[in-house]
Amino acid sequence: MKKIDFAIVISAEKCNPNGDPLNGGRPRQDFDGHGYMTDVCLKRKIRDRLQEMGENILIVPDYRISDGLRSIKDRVNAVEDLKIAEKKRDWETYRKKSCQTWFDVRAFGQVFAYKGADGSVSQPVRGPVSIGNATSLDVIDILDCCITKSINIDEPKSKNTEKGSDTMGFKHFIRKGAYVAYGSVFPYLAEKTGFAEEDLEKVKQAMINLLENDASFRRPSGSMSSTLYWWKHSSAIGKNSAIVHRSLNIKPAEEWPYYVCDPEEIQGVELEIY
Repeated sequence: MKKIDFAIVISAEKCNPNGDPLNGGRPRQDFDGHGYMTDVCLKRKIRDRLQEMGENILIVPDYRISDGLRSIKDRVNAVEDLKIAEKKRDWETYRKKSCQTWFDVRAFGQVFAYKGADGSVSQPVRGPVSIGNATSLDVIDILDCCITKSINIDEPKSKNTEKGSDTMGFKHFIRKGAYVAYGSVFPYLAEKTGFAEEDLEKVKQAMINLLENDASFRRPSGSMSSTLYWWKHSSAIGKNSAIVHRSLNIKPAEEWPYYVCDPEEIQGVELEIY
């Protein structure tokens, strides 16, 4: 396997790309006013696309559970070889088997940290696929609007009240914006986890289809789109990732998709755009 660098550009309009639960669910924003989507949010979307492709995923949200298991510990304990390896404290076998069992472990890595039958388990797996936060190219404008539901969730305290306080709420969204996330795939770590070329192709397809089946109340269908820039190096070491990422020359724009891009050609690196 040869080194891969990539960039995901996400255009958004009148939606909430990634809400902050510590700020009332408003779109995430840094101190300079730029919006951002966390790496966890992006990896969640990639995991969802991989699960839809039939891959076995360890980190599964409640609404996507298909095996009836609701925690990492339960999912790990369901694999007999892992239970045996944990009991023997055979961590090399533990890490190897976990990578074989779950696609997202051998791709992104995982820290297994929980109370086991024979004490605490804290075994890290470092994955080859690395991705950072997506940050908006420009300062974002956040719009807030009050919404009401047509029916109470609970019975109102007063029978004279037509609607209870639970029928009121807020919806937060950005006016427009383009977000950029950069990442890399490192062959050395791929060898450690067993991440193969066919796995790499599946990750690429998941990134290409990042926003498929991802619409919601906060992200209406058609409000977001993404473009994948995929650099293939000529060797396992390749060029410096910072140089490759900066070659994208991406700037904010007034009209959809709210960015313009003029990628530079880098000798020994092939760029594909999806």
